[in-house]
Amino acid sequence: MNQTFIALIREATFTKEMLGAGATQIRTANYTNQGVYAQAFSGLSIGLERIGKLCLMLDHYIEHDGSFPDFEYLKKSIGHKLELIQKSAAEISTKRNIDFQFIRELNHPIHLSITKVLHAYADGDRYSNINILVGAKQQNDPIAAWFTSVDTYIFENLIKPQHKVKIANAALAAQEQMPYATVLHTAETGEPILNIGEASFRTGVFKAVAPYRQFFVLQVIRYWVELLWELGTEAQKLDREEIPFLGEIFAGFYNEDSYLKSKKNVGILNLRNCDLTTRSNRSLHSLGRDKAHPLTNRYAAKEAL
Repeated sequence: MNQTFIALIREATFTKEMLGAGATQIRTANYTNQGVYAQAFSGLSIGLERIGKLCLMLDHYIEHDGSFPDFEYLKKSIGHKLELIQKSAAEISTKRNIDFQFIRELNHPIHLSITKVLHAYADGDRYSNINILVGAKQQNDPIAAWFTSVDTYIFENLIKPQHKVKIANAALAAQEQMPYATVLHTAETGEPILNIGEASFRTGVFKAVAPYRQFFVLQVIRYWVELLWELGTEAQKLDREEIPFLGEIFAGFYNEDSYLKSKKNVGILNLRNCDLTTRSNRSLHSLGRDKAHPLTNRYAAKEAL
């Protein structure tokens, strides 16, 4: 194995773990443990940036006969700009007519909001509190931005009316039963939470939206995994024996919506044989190989890792 092969394996593995951690943490973050938001945003923004850059690098590799872009391009032209990376990915998928099996574009309002929040976080909002202290111009709060653009959208548009009534009634009952209880928390948007009724309501909202926020994050990740898989397959056609089967590393994210919805801990995503076989066979066909790819054989028994 040459240095390029090893570097790609290590980068892909690191990225997969960052994305898995971030997608797991985003389901548990709420007003009582706001530091978990920072952990989730860090893992997701870094992970999406890195898988995005892998895609851009592979596209350049294909276009320039096995040559990767230089450092200046990735550092200065791209930087941490997730929205720019996503725009470039859309152009690549159109140019190469990528055959996505799930989502062809990240154009759902929640997908766009997730990317916008993570873009701003990577581009400087991660220092929002320090920015306030030192009087910096950029003082946007990423947690508030997530709550207003992602969680609020989910609650208003995806949570059933009867569930909303149940949350409101539970908050009213809690306040009536413990009217003198003291609560001291800060909401995601910065307002103080001083009574148990408000705390109960926000807890109910969190429990209702958390599975949805994680699901939409996983859809975003899966989009990038599909694109990377296709570009990796195309790059292997140059026969330089330095491009690993990157899809195998990210295969846990390549699953149908129903499976993604069933997972709380993304760090232990199991691999579904039906999806892997489909993707492997498509890759084999494009490579023109006759024998079965090890990835197909490896998981043919439908046993979860």
